[in-house]
Amino acid sequence: MTILPKHVAVIMDGNGRWAQAHGHPRIYGHTVGTEKVEEIIRAAADTGIRYLTLYAFSKENWQRPKAEVNFLMSLLSSYLDKKAQLFITEGLVFRTIGRTEDLPKPIREKMGRLAEQTRHHKGMTVIFAVSYSSRLEIADACRKIACDVRDGKLKAEDITEKTVAGYLDTADIPDPDLLIRTSGEMRISNYLLWQISYAELYFTEKYWPEFGREDFMKALEEYQNRERRFGKTEAQAGAAAIAARQSAAKKPHGEGER
Repeated sequence: MTILPKHVAVIMDGNGRWAQAHGHPRIYGHTVGTEKVEEIIRAAADTGIRYLTLYAFSKENWQRPKAEVNFLMSLLSSYLDKKAQLFITEGLVFRTIGRTEDLPKPIREKMGRLAEQTRHHKGMTVIFAVSYSSRLEIADACRKIACDVRDGKLKAEDITEKTVAGYLDTADIPDPDLLIRTSGEMRISNYLLWQISYAELYFTEKYWPEFGREDFMKALEEYQNRERRFGKTEAQAGAAAIAARQSAAKKPHGEGER
């Protein structure tokens, strides 16, 4: 019984460079890259992944040329129109993290409607990180914690790692087990810095528009061949892995924590 990651996070990188390498303007790469999103969502859901987080637009991306940013917003709006039915028919949950208040109001409203329509679904949860910055997320959490200490809702001496995690955008979502980044870049880019502390990292040279189901399965296979120790010795980690496999084998197919 192989152990799948419960939560996979993806940095969908390389759209613009792929387009330029093929003689197209950068925005063409974003259009093709958007079509890849459904393929990977379906691959993850078919495999039994419970959570999939996609880095769609970073807080820093607002600094790109205005024409490109406007196109990306238009593309996001169009995606929500075209793919909303995918979440409904496949029973997927749609969520967002990040400073969505930065987005144009029509896009915020579309996201809100889709999140409300799908929040009771039982399928995989797909989280779009939009206008997202992990450093800002952590800073916001610290600010909220400080306010609660000031207001007497929390004691400073009681603050733990679990406390901090509970104030993040992902408070009710398990940390990623696997982080995939496309395009050959080997950095994290301010993405889920707290949450990926013990995630396995997988980097591929392929640009996002080239990354498909087979590539996703290859990343999962690589994950399954790694030994996750979480600070333990090899012997301890091995025993924990065996126990996890035995526990997973006892569960009915498809059963698992949300």
